[in-house]
Amino acid sequence: MGRREKPLDPAAGPVQRFAAELRELRRASGGTTYRAMAQRAPYSAATLAEAAAGRRLPTLPVALAYAQACGGDREEWEERWHRACADVLAQPSGTDGADAPYPGLRRFQPEDEKRFFGREQLTGDLVRRVGEGRFTAVVGASGSGKSSLLRAGLIPALRSGAAAVRPATVRVFTPGPHPMRDHPRLLAPASRAPDADTVVVVDQFEEVFTLCRDPEERREFIDLLLAARRPRSRLRVVVAVRADFFGHCAGHPDLADALRDATLLVGPMTPAQLRRAIVRPAADAGLIVERALTARLVDEATGEPGGLPLMSHALLETWRRRRGRALTLAAYEAAGGIRGAIAQTAEDLYTRLDPDQAAAARGILLRLVNPGEGAPDTRRPTDRGELGADGAGRTVEAEVLERLARARLVTLDGSAVTLAHEALIAAWPRLRGWIEADRRRLLVHRQLTEAAQVWHSLDRDAGALYRGARLAAARDRLGGTGAGLTALEREFLLASEAAEEAEAEEARARTMRLRRLSTVLSALLVLCATAIAATFQQYSIAREQRRVVTSHELAAQADSMAGERPEAAAMLALAAFQRADVPETRSSLLSAYARYRADRFAGQAGTVSAMEFSPDGRTLATTGGGHGVRLWDTRARRVAATLAGHTDRVNDVAFSPDGRLLATAGDDRSVKLWNTRTRRVAATLTGHTGQATTVAFSPDGRTLATGGGDGTVRLWDVAKERQTAVLAGHTGEVTAVAFSPEGGTLVTGGVDATLRMWDTGTGRESATLAVMRSASTGQRSPVYDVAFSPDGGTLAAAGTEITRLWDTATYHYRKTSSVTGRREHAHRELAFTPDSRTLAITGADGTVRFWDTGDHRTTATITAGQDPAAYETALSPGGRVLAVADGEGRVQLWDTATRQRTAVLGTAAPFSRLAAFSPDGRTLATTGSADGAVELWRTGGHRRLRTLEHGSDVHAAAFSPDGRTLATGSADGTVRLWDAASGRRRATLTGHTGGVTAMAFSPDGRTLATGSADDTVRLWEAGQGRRTAVLRRHTDRVRALAFSPDGGTLATASADRTVLVWEVRDRRVRTSLTGHEGPVTGVAFSPDGRLLATAAGGRVRLWDTASYRTAATLTGHPDGAEHVAFSPRGETLVTAGTGTIHLWDTASRDTVATLTGDGEISAMALSPDGRTLATAGEGKRLWRLDAAEVAAEVCRARRTHRWSELVSDLPAAPSCP
Repeated sequence: MGRREKPLDPAAGPVQRFAAELRELRRASGGTTYRAMAQRAPYSAATLAEAAAGRRLPTLPVALAYAQACGGDREEWEERWHRACADVLAQPSGTDGADAPYPGLRRFQPEDEKRFFGREQLTGDLVRRVGEGRFTAVVGASGSGKSSLLRAGLIPALRSGAAAVRPATVRVFTPGPHPMRDHPRLLAPASRAPDADTVVVVDQFEEVFTLCRDPEERREFIDLLLAARRPRSRLRVVVAVRADFFGHCAGHPDLADALRDATLLVGPMTPAQLRRAIVRPAADAGLIVERALTARLVDEATGEPGGLPLMSHALLETWRRRRGRALTLAAYEAAGGIRGAIAQTAEDLYTRLDPDQAAAARGILLRLVNPGEGAPDTRRPTDRGELGADGAGRTVEAEVLERLARARLVTLDGSAVTLAHEALIAAWPRLRGWIEADRRRLLVHRQLTEAAQVWHSLDRDAGALYRGARLAAARDRLGGTGAGLTALEREFLLASEAAEEAEAEEARARTMRLRRLSTVLSALLVLCATAIAATFQQYSIAREQRRVVTSHELAAQADSMAGERPEAAAMLALAAFQRADVPETRSSLLSAYARYRADRFAGQAGTVSAMEFSPDGRTLATTGGGHGVRLWDTRARRVAATLAGHTDRVNDVAFSPDGRLLATAGDDRSVKLWNTRTRRVAATLTGHTGQATTVAFSPDGRTLATGGGDGTVRLWDVAKERQTAVLAGHTGEVTAVAFSPEGGTLVTGGVDATLRMWDTGTGRESATLAVMRSASTGQRSPVYDVAFSPDGGTLAAAGTEITRLWDTATYHYRKTSSVTGRREHAHRELAFTPDSRTLAITGADGTVRFWDTGDHRTTATITAGQDPAAYETALSPGGRVLAVADGEGRVQLWDTATRQRTAVLGTAAPFSRLAAFSPDGRTLATTGSADGAVELWRTGGHRRLRTLEHGSDVHAAAFSPDGRTLATGSADGTVRLWDAASGRRRATLTGHTGGVTAMAFSPDGRTLATGSADDTVRLWEAGQGRRTAVLRRHTDRVRALAFSPDGGTLATASADRTVLVWEVRDRRVRTSLTGHEGPVTGVAFSPDGRLLATAAGGRVRLWDTASYRTAATLTGHPDGAEHVAFSPRGETLVTAGTGTIHLWDTASRDTVATLTGDGEISAMALSPDGRTLATAGEGKRLWRLDAAEVAAEVCRARRTHRWSELVSDLPAAPSCP
């Protein structure tokens, strides 16, 4: 028999706990000997015994071999090992940070000068400014390092004599709520050195706006500071102010004047400065920072506004988890990284508190925050007494405050308590959630605290008590129990209520006297008033009924013409809405406006991005977001052929002069020549090291010019299919190429804003013709297109807001055509008419202007649509037909003589599968194809940001709460995590055996839940991508899931007609919601967590989450309701089904509006502000949900001349200012 194993204490740490679990497994298997286990596993008995010794964590293969030798489940023990590994990494090294080389959230102090790196140049600039002027302002974003620059940079330099001024003393303070009461003596020159200046440093100057409520005291304090500018003041003042409060300073004219020439801007650190700030403190402490960690930190912190305290705290937590002398990337990731370290520190502390301590922590932290009204939330310095931790007994508050201070989340300075940094407010989701949930109450509470203090300072004068609306607001928001209030605040409220009741009693007595006096007169008037009122009431009812009936009739007419005349329908719907704001007119207005605007995203599959007519005008070649090229028969108005051969997006097309060849340029770096008769590839030309962007044939058809993303232009012999020259000169992507009519000159333009001329015979650059610049800003502009007139006399080039023309005889600049307005109004496409007298200029605003090149004026304008992506055009060889892409995959054909649209080729963009908004609402993720591509769009301008290639059909997507991560799930069962900013893939999560159908992040962003066709829900640790649980209770595919607002509950909806409500922490089912009439396809919690909405069949059910009983059933989707979403404040529920969208009032359960679409809605997403709804389906669309905003938009459109022509025959017109 072998020696007995030494006893283990599982509570000693994660290594000992894991070893004890292994021993327990071996005991449960019958006490199998290690020798017998070694015969079943590929490891020796000694190795297996060491795995359970508790000295170190075994490797994963050894741990799995041990478990399987004892009959353990491999998947279960793999999860246990990963948990133990994470716990080991998360263990601090046992120090409280006293000797840490990084300050964490606290600011650097003068004694930290030797550890303050990266700001040497900025410190020198500040010292010089202080020496040259008597008033200096340091301005920067929160977290940019202003306070540290003052304390560890400026003050040591002044005291060491390195500055031009040698101060008598240096004083540092923050204004606080009463700067004139608390700090007047600090602004007086020091008396002990009459020949030297006193330097006064006012940190967090924005407190004069956030904490000081008295405008007179604020003005007096600012005036006192500005008095330092006097030559004999013997004062030099330095103030530090957050950039977002810089505008407040303009309200004081003298202060604004002082800031004009005395401001030092503190911007983000450069990569080199960040590297120095990371490495040097550790090196001076004898530590090593792993290169991979330095690279990660520099990458994540570069350009991050306010990122320095986040980085410092992450480094501090990494230092606490160090092993030996090395700070490693593994320890950094275990600490939570630059964005998660603060939240992890705070969350770890909070979750270790008992219920009483947790309640005290919430109260303390909320009192340390000053909630903003139209401004950012800020720190609020608070006295210990206000927090109940003034040392009078060992209170729960005092214990919690000490733990917060040890974690460096708050700072203690005498009796003053302050949040360590405002970054904590933004970085900790739980605290941010508390503030948002209680914002109105907190605002009222702050006002109450200040009023109570003023009352106390005035010897409790009754004139300072609350009355009327302020007292009512305090009662409503703070309740009648006084919970969460200090003794002084409770006394103030009780005194206010008593005073109001006494005044009310006196008012009631006066009222009774007056009432008796007026009783007789009132009786005489009653009979007359009753008769008049009855008559007027009947008249008003009848008039209101007529108005509502008329509005219904107008709304019905608007609905009937919405498909054929969307502009007129929008006008008529507005007229109906203005007569009566009822669900029918609201529905009509929102639906008509959606059709008129057609806010579908351009650039998706089918969208036209380049096109050209064949020389005979019978064929139009078009290409869009996909890999193919379509050939349209312009007479039959149909697709004659589709050319498929490129493996990536096609960027440009060009016909040869004889029409026998078509050249196409693609992102796959190739140029293909197609035989237009056989529709097959005749040749593939390769050579560009980047994407091929543009193509053009020479007039004789023998030479092909191609431009690329590699900055080169290449000339090819078409017959021999070989490259003849490489023209290098552009410093960026080449965007346009054009041959002169005689073929001897080639003009090229690029994103480097240059226009270059080349001799096609020698391949040499003959001249740089121009640098294109914006008409309004003068900044460099990319060259979007170039064109020669058919007679060769004129060259035109298009840029931002401008088209320039040159006389080709001398290449002297001739004329500019420009438009005023926003910078995105670029001139995108150019085309001369055959007689060379007219130039068609297409703008990014969807208009085509015809410019007379002789007398230089616009002769006509065609408006092809409202979509800003409609800027691709082509002019037929005869000049009679203009083809314009409308941004939805269609091509409009216009008669240039009559300016009338004659035909439309194609249909709108195809079916889309999903839509998901980022938390800030600025980005929308969509997919519309089965190739695994997810496209990210900027919602403001409908501009595509990037495409993420998942590799298989994507059915689910979700952004993390901080917006930095996008998760996508596809039919191949994988989940991918992407960096939303860069598009870089962070991790691929595997485990599902069926397609991923649903996903959601927990509110704190730590957990990702995914549902699948394999009937399971899996929980993942979002940062590491590690699976933490598999939930197996559904009997059919999971269709939707949602976390409750507090993150403690997960609701999962399935095709098995049930919704399971899970407790996230212990992975158990709390309840099962049954009775649905079909597969449950949608589920959502209300923002306050009190309601759960589920969609199944034609019904939407609302469940009370306190009891999980049905609170209401909403009907209105006869063809099935599939999607549900609550507005941000929870007052509206949005439901969608086949072709219809319903907006419901969650209080009354009444329909607010019904929107009609184009067909099946496969997915929907509500923007974070609740004002926009994105739907995916037969034509992706953005819906505006605010009827008042839509009405204003329609009124703005009504003022245009074109609208007045379109709606002249309507039975009613809206009233617009």
